[in-house]
Amino acid sequence: MGRGVLEVLLVDAKGLAGNDFLGRLDPYVVVQYRSQERKSSTARDQGRNPSWNEVFKFQINSTAANVQHKLFLRILDHDHLSSDDFLGEASINVADLISIGMEKGTSELNLARYSVVTADNSYRGEIKVGITFTAAKVE
Repeated sequence: MGRGVLEVLLVDAKGLAGNDFLGRLDPYVVVQYRSQERKSSTARDQGRNPSWNEVFKFQINSTAANVQHKLFLRILDHDHLSSDDFLGEASINVADLISIGMEKGTSELNLARYSVVTADNSYRGEIKVGITFTAAKVE
């Protein structure tokens, strides 16, 4: 499929659903592309509408066209006294973004909101991200 860098701008989330023992959510996001994971900072005491404004980069090095090119954003609530709670996740197919980037050198998915859902597809809020793919220069 291609080689290059996938850059993810994690902006914020709105209307996150979830309960915390003490009433406040301390959300963070685990961004995953295939076997690579990046973790955002914890938005302490920001509740259901946290902001991050963080950038994560993933190395893309795939020649197989049949590989699944999806970006997963798992939102969790940081807990001090127990294990962190899963709030929901969003998935974004980036195959077309990578293909266009390989043709043109770069491609971009403008900032957009994606639904955050649980395993049974229950709506749990939305997350705002922008994604850019820059192809590696062929020498």
